[in-house]
This record gives sequence, C-alpha cells and structure tokens, in this order.
Amino acid sequence: MRALFLEELTRIAPDIDPAEVSDEDHLQDDLELDSMDVLNLVTALHLRLGISIPEADYTKIATTAAAVRYLSAAAGGE
Repeated sequence: MRALFLEELTRIAPDIDPAEVSDEDHLQDDLELDSMDVLNLVTALHLRLGISIPEADYTKIATTAAAVRYLSAAAGGE
C-alpha cells in the first residue's frame, strides 16, 4: 500500500523523490502539497482503489504512515 500511495503522490507532485519521503513527512507541511494537490491525490486514490475519502478524513492521510494505515483499513486490512 505504501508503494501505491507514493506512486500516486509522485504523479500529483512529480518533483518529489519517493526515495526521500519518510513515513512521517506531512503532505502539506513537509512535502509542500497545496490543498488542490491533496484533493487531486484523494481523487487519484479513489480512482485507483475505489476508496472514497471524505473531506473530514483528510487529516487521516496527512502523512505516508497515516495514509497507509487508513487506506489499508478502508481496503479491508490489506
């Protein structure tokens, strides 16, 4: 799930090197995604995984580690 998340993240922000993204990097504070980037990432994850992420849950995908936990749980514990 981490690799999939990083694939979508780097499609949205191609200047990010996935090898340099830590599990605790914050999407906006550390990786400098703006709100439109986050929305595009949520949309990409929805299209790829079929998982809807309501706006109230955006904080639950704020870091790579948090996103992997959230997406894995939403996908049924993958």
